[in-house]
Amino acid sequence: MAVAGGLQLSAPSHGGQGHVLLSSTKSTLFAGAPLSFSFSTSESFSRKNLVVFARKLSGLEEAMRIKRERESRQLAPKIGRRPPLRRGRVSPQLPVPDHIPRPPYVGSSMLPEIASEHQVPGSEGIADMRAACELAARVLESAGKLVRPSITTNEIDKAVHQMIIDAGAYPSPLGYGGFPKSVCTSVNECMCHGIPDSRQLQSGDIINIDVTVYLNGYHGDTSKTFLCGDVSERIQRLVKVTEECLEKGIAVCKDGASFKKIGKRISEHAEKYGYGVVERFVGHGVGTVFHSEPLILHHRNDQSGSMVEGQTFTIEPILTMGSIECKTWPDNWTTLTADGSPAAQFEHTILITRTGAEILTTC
Repeated sequence: MAVAGGLQLSAPSHGGQGHVLLSSTKSTLFAGAPLSFSFSTSESFSRKNLVVFARKLSGLEEAMRIKRERESRQLAPKIGRRPPLRRGRVSPQLPVPDHIPRPPYVGSSMLPEIASEHQVPGSEGIADMRAACELAARVLESAGKLVRPSITTNEIDKAVHQMIIDAGAYPSPLGYGGFPKSVCTSVNECMCHGIPDSRQLQSGDIINIDVTVYLNGYHGDTSKTFLCGDVSERIQRLVKVTEECLEKGIAVCKDGASFKKIGKRISEHAEKYGYGVVERFVGHGVGTVFHSEPLILHHRNDQSGSMVEGQTFTIEPILTMGSIECKTWPDNWTTLTADGSPAAQFEHTILITRTGAEILTTC
């Protein structure tokens, strides 16, 4: 599951030393801590220098935004625009047997803070981590086989819930900050954190199913976007490229590699096809804690820090065919693209090794 954070650029003051601050606002979507970076300079910024600096930062992004808007307008007459996603009826949350251990946040409606410590399971813990991740992968694979026209996302939630508790595990999303279901199901323009409900899937839909399980004290987190029925070639390409972006992001990972390489490689591939990379939602450390540092940015960035052998975290890019801006329903979870354009996401939990990265969420 993605962590969310918003960035805001503030210009220098008019007098004295120039200061450029890159700060953040606290998100209400699976996030408890802001992303924040800051720096200052002893030299005064002139208005001209600031304009040049801003142009360097935004030139490529602005060109890509215009290209995406053009492609989005071209999409409408060719395949038509599907009616916007509407919320269906949400049924009560499903029970979990008393003997199954719960994560610490269960029972509280408060959204947990992002833990500051990085997750390094160690030689003993990694066996339990592998088991949790393998279970999550098996559940996701089985859930994907259920995707077909007329099935409801609520039915998918019931099936996922049953598979997880049958394995003696707890569905991590259930009760996380008040989330009412055992899995996230995000359809069409829903970027992430969709709440399963009574809406039936239709031919031509795409759906991301995001599974996280808590087993033996460890979380395993993974997601995939599935095709439902007859999906247009344009949207199939979005899904394919999003999966490729995840693979390319993982390929740069190894002990000592800088975190910012992930966003650079993902952005380079997405831009070849004119897709936007959502900035608000990021990957995260995962292990005994559901969401922790490091936060993994999927877009171009100047994030400091390097990977360390033994670390476990998620990479989970979201690509869109149009705007990368989002809007959130009153349920405070379901997050859609601002312009209604389709979005796709893929996610794996990985383990950093000396020479690369091992994908843990496989079966």
